[in-house]
Amino acid sequence: MIRLAIFDCDGTLVDSQHNICHAVELAFDAAQLAPPPRAAIRRIVGLSLVEAMRALLPDADEALHQSLARDYKDAFFRLRSSGAMATEPLYDGIAPLLEALAGDGWALGVATGKSDRGLAHILAHHDIAHHFVTLQTADRHPSKPDPAMIEAAMRDAGAAPEATVMIGDTSFDMAMARAGAVRAVGVAWGYHPADELIAAGAQLVVDDTAALAAALEVPQ
Repeated sequence: MIRLAIFDCDGTLVDSQHNICHAVELAFDAAQLAPPPRAAIRRIVGLSLVEAMRALLPDADEALHQSLARDYKDAFFRLRSSGAMATEPLYDGIAPLLEALAGDGWALGVATGKSDRGLAHILAHHDIAHHFVTLQTADRHPSKPDPAMIEAAMRDAGAAPEATVMIGDTSFDMAMARAGAVRAVGVAWGYHPADELIAAGAQLVVDDTAALAAALEVPQ
């Protein structure tokens, strides 16, 4: 039986909060709006862009949500092109964890609210793209917690729900796992607190990658 581990990206594989917050602030500046507090921005990490803007400005109209999403994309691209982005480091232990999972026979995937281009850049920068057999992004799927990304990842890998685990740092990831009928494992090093992960459907929340490897029964 194929075992599939699907990882969220922002807040799970990499710490990207500074760049996301900065791009949101630039998008709001372009719309002549006061940017939200960074604590509020971190809470929407993982959603697709339009959904994120809806969450940040629930009383605004759809045209503004769409415009802010476009301005965010433009701001993010400008930051990356100018070299003004902060480092988006892998969290401690992620690189050896991916090596151990692959060595133990796991198929690996990513399900993220990032674009194809954004995800490709992160994976190439950290030289981890070769580990993943399936990459699912907001470019081709509805926003989390819709299970479309999980369903597509399982089709790509040939894995069944009972042999699949979704690993993420937000309640959106856990709710997506529940909707896709797969195991949900939360990580405590990201952007939502453990109690919210559990309330959203996490069967387990781990504090570090050693605990995650143990939860997946990977030899260490």
